This record gives sequence, C-alpha cells and structure tokens, in this order.
Amino acid sequence: MFLSINNVQKSFPNQGKTEQVLRDINLNIEKGEFVSLLGPSGCGKSTVLNIIAGLLRPSEGELYLDNQQITKPGNDRGMVFQQAALFPWLSVEENVMFPLKKVMKKKEARETAQKYLQLVQLSAYANHSPHELSGGMQQRVAIARALAMNPRVLLMDEPFGALDEQTRIRLHDELERIWVETKKTIIFVTHSIQEAIKLSDRIIVMGTQPGRILQDIPIDIERPREKHLQQMAHYEEQIMKLLKNEIDKVAEEELKYAVSN
Repeated sequence: MFLSINNVQKSFPNQGKTEQVLRDINLNIEKGEFVSLLGPSGCGKSTVLNIIAGLLRPSEGELYLDNQQITKPGNDRGMVFQQAALFPWLSVEENVMFPLKKVMKKKEARETAQKYLQLVQLSAYANHSPHELSGGMQQRVAIARALAMNPRVLLMDEPFGALDEQTRIRLHDELERIWVETKKTIIFVTHSIQEAIKLSDRIIVMGTQPGRILQDIPIDIERPREKHLQQMAHYEEQIMKLLKNEIDKVAEEELKYAVSN
C-alpha cells in the first residue's frame, strides 16, 4: 500500500482536560489516487492532513508512505493551504523558486519554477508581484510551488475555500488537468460535497465528536463528470443523508455554546 494510516488517534489538552479529536482512523490510499476528506467543521479533516504532512504527531497509531514511517515533515509531501501564503516582496517566479534553492542551484531552480508555472498556465506572470494576481491565480502559484518540489503526495487543505464560485469551478478543471498530467497522489480537504464528487476517486466521509471515518465512498463516474449530472446528484444525496446527523450535532453544540455565553 502506498500510503497507510493505521489506528491513528489524536487528543489535545482543553481547559485542563484531554479532548479526543480523532478516533480509530484507518485509511489506505493507492499511488495516483485523488482522495477527498469531507465532513462538517470540527470533524478533524485538517488534523488528519497535518498528521500526514508530519506537522502533527498522532497520540496513537502510525503512518507509512511507501513503507517508510512518517514522523516529521518531508519533501515527499507537499502542502497547499486555503490561503496561498506567498511572499509579497518576491515575484511569482521567485516564490516558486524559494523552497527549491535549498536543494538545487539557482539556475536549476529557475528552470524548474518556469516548468511548473507553465503547468499551471502562469508563465506570462512570472515577473509579477503576488498582489497583481487574482486570488485564483495566487492559488495556482501555491500549487506550482508545492509541485516544484516533486512531492510524492500533494496535500490540499480547502485550497479553494476562500474563492468565489466561478473561480472555484475554473480551478477544479485546472486541478483535474494537473492531476492527470502529473499523476500525483492528492489528498484534498473540503466542506463542499459537489467539489469532492467532481474531483475525487474516493470520498472519505468523516463524522465529529470525536472525528472518525463514517464511510469510504468510491466515485464511479466517468470524467469529465459534468456530463453525468444525474449520477453526481445520486452521490450528493447519499452523502447528505450520511452527514445529516453529524451536521445536527455541530448545530446543537453551537447552540449550547451560545446559550452558555
């Protein structure tokens, strides 16, 4: 198995107590798969992603990437966050080059940056400053920066969550094209059921209190999926039914908190 997550638990201290945020996470992902983590706020999607990235250690359990245990961050895993987090004082090309300069000479770093800017269709903006780009373009730069390190796994934490709907739809197509071209394994966190169905080979539906896997749903729809709207609607209905109780739990907790404060 390419990526294996075995019996992972995660707890955090909270007001003098220990709060379990992940329970019994077991997940196997094949090389080249596009897998989405989907669920309501507080279900631990981003925590799972950060554990895979090596940014957090599990309280219990183990993770392996191609039989090598994950214990810390590494260049074999690239991360794209909701905000592009570009350096405003660097050009687009220099932003993509920034992590590369630690592992290769400047000329090679520039050539690699140019290659991946071409992949995300931003070659013409190489010398622009980040503030001159739209939010969607900035996210494409962030994707180029992550891919330029040639990671084995691309981890994406709601990368399109802050964008308008039209930009999101366009970037769905861009990301799908990039995934097909690079054959990278992608693990994608989202709140959007439609986004997950459009992009994913599999959707891992998570519940909350504590975070756990409710169901692993393979998406058996030919691409491009816009041609199969009826099948997409069937999956959307299935997932909404699965999540209803979890969404109700989150709403009840919000109401209790509001009343107590």
